[in-house]
Amino acid sequence: MKPDQIYSLAYSSCPNDTFIFKAIARQLIDLKGYSFNIVLEDVETLNQNADKGVYDITKLSFAAFGSLMDKYALLRTGSALGMGCGPLIISLAGRSIDDKRKPVITVPGLGTTAYHLFRFYMDDLFAGMDTDIIPMSFEKVMPAVIEKKVDFGVIIHEGRFIYQTMGLELKADLGQWWEEKTSLPIPLGCIAIKRDINPAIACDIEKLIRQSIDHAFLHPDMACDYIQDYAQELDEEVIQQHIKLYVNDFSKDIGKDGEAAVTTFFEKARSSGLIQKSSLPLFAC
Repeated sequence: MKPDQIYSLAYSSCPNDTFIFKAIARQLIDLKGYSFNIVLEDVETLNQNADKGVYDITKLSFAAFGSLMDKYALLRTGSALGMGCGPLIISLAGRSIDDKRKPVITVPGLGTTAYHLFRFYMDDLFAGMDTDIIPMSFEKVMPAVIEKKVDFGVIIHEGRFIYQTMGLELKADLGQWWEEKTSLPIPLGCIAIKRDINPAIACDIEKLIRQSIDHAFLHPDMACDYIQDYAQELDEEVIQQHIKLYVNDFSKDIGKDGEAAVTTFFEKARSSGLIQKSSLPLFAC
């Protein structure tokens, strides 16, 4: 279907997203007549802007998408799902979550999948425990723990690769807990499109994202500067670890296991009172 406008496309500066979208951003593939205004923001800002309907196509936490199904539908490409890639609870040495009556815990936003998984975990193992939750942007979580502004932090993204070098200890792997409970991959992030966009256009954009991923894997050295420009604080080894962990077959196509993971995640979120039930279809096409 011939596009009739420029579409706003928003995703994060994390290496997995810039890897996925670099062929679109740098026009290394045939965009089939489509044009995009590209914006990069941190995931929690993307979640908040999606609540306002700011972008046509946007990266979201699956948790945020669960509350935005009236505005957005899922694409089957570009998602971050997988095994062994979930958020971690960390602290300074010698701490235990139950060693204080009301621990102060910082999370990377209340609309994030990390927060939802944290809630599921706490409900399962520490039901009834009173906690003080402080949301902040993900890059501030570890410094807050180190500076003793909070007792524990839930970390995401590249934090899992560097927390030990900062003198922090692992208290719980929320991804491992999820996998043991469900035997399903962890649904972390997704690409969503406004529901009022023609489904044929949504399918075209879904195909473009898949082609962009294929191009990135076939030509990993092309447009490396695009990834590095947005990950200046990370060395090359961490960037590659990040991409390897979060970009996989589920990113190309969410598939049946991915659908089952997302459905299970939303069922648990509804049971925990985090989202409302929706009768709308999950996918745009």
